[in-house]
Amino acid sequence: MEKKEKCPRYKLNSETCNCTYPSCPRHGICCECIRYHRQRGELPACYFTEEEEKTYNRSIEFYFQRRFKK
Repeated sequence: MEKKEKCPRYKLNSETCNCTYPSCPRHGICCECIRYHRQRGELPACYFTEEEEKTYNRSIEFYFQRRFKK
């Protein structure tokens, strides 16, 4: 059984997931996405605006730069 089939919220999550990475194996599987990005010191796409997400810069530093501009 594929991971997507095991996630009871996969369909609902996929409808609101704003990740634009074309071959993301975690699309719609939020718990795996969060775990993956957390291990890398990053935030998942859902923390970013559509414009920001398209940069693929998931760093926490980028997130704070965009939110707390001086």
